[in-house]
Amino acid sequence: MTDDARTTDPAAPTGSPDHGGTATLRVSCLGDSITRGQLGADVLDLLRRRHAPGRLRLRRFAANGDLAWNLRQRLDEVIATPADVITVLIGTNDARAAVPGHPVDRVVRRKGLPTRPSAAWFEDNLAAVVERLRAETDARVALLTLPVLGQDLDGPAAEASAAHSRIVARVAAAHGVACLPLHDRQVDELRRLGAPPVPYEEATPARIIGDLLRQAVLRRSVDDIARRRGLALTVDHVHQNSRGAGLIAEVIDAHLATPAP
Repeated sequence: MTDDARTTDPAAPTGSPDHGGTATLRVSCLGDSITRGQLGADVLDLLRRRHAPGRLRLRRFAANGDLAWNLRQRLDEVIATPADVITVLIGTNDARAAVPGHPVDRVVRRKGLPTRPSAAWFEDNLAAVVERLRAETDARVALLTLPVLGQDLDGPAAEASAAHSRIVARVAAAHGVACLPLHDRQVDELRRLGAPPVPYEEATPARIIGDLLRQAVLRRSVDDIARRRGLALTVDHVHQNSRGAGLIAEVIDAHLATPAP
């Protein structure tokens, strides 16, 4: 996941205070490049399409390459933006740091991390994010477990995403916020599709730039790139194709349909 200093989505449709007799729902979506939607299918666009125009007022707070610690540093703008629901999908880059061969030292330098990533540090930072959102906003907070890394469910990348998803569930339970079971939903989908266990490959900057050029110059869609690689949910084992992003939109939408307690 490459860096991106722009985190919000000011061009997102703002809807209206009341649309067709149904109040507009203000939703802030926090995360990394999967939520940013530049390097794969756009989750927020798919979520918006599931509703009538004006029903959702979506705001995007996402930066490519972020770990939970980075998200923790940029909460001021989130808190200053009124929201009814806040969704948090963070941890994929924390999980990738646990996969053998990942260039952790380069990530530490590029993202300005004060320490090397670890599972315990991820849990501490995610808990701090939730604590602040609960203390300083009136929004319903929901944490998503992680998308599956790679397509070999028995491989180290998938296990890292599963282990970090268990941390997400633990933090959600400890702080009394919703936990949306994205990881389980994607595992079930991979099994339903009979997706082959394609070996995990790093989504390197060169690979990402190559994919963007294929989209821009060769007019290949993210789904076409995924198909050529035998990948069912991702473009490059990390960033989502339309099926993978659709599952993220699905689990968020199910939560939005749940009445507030």
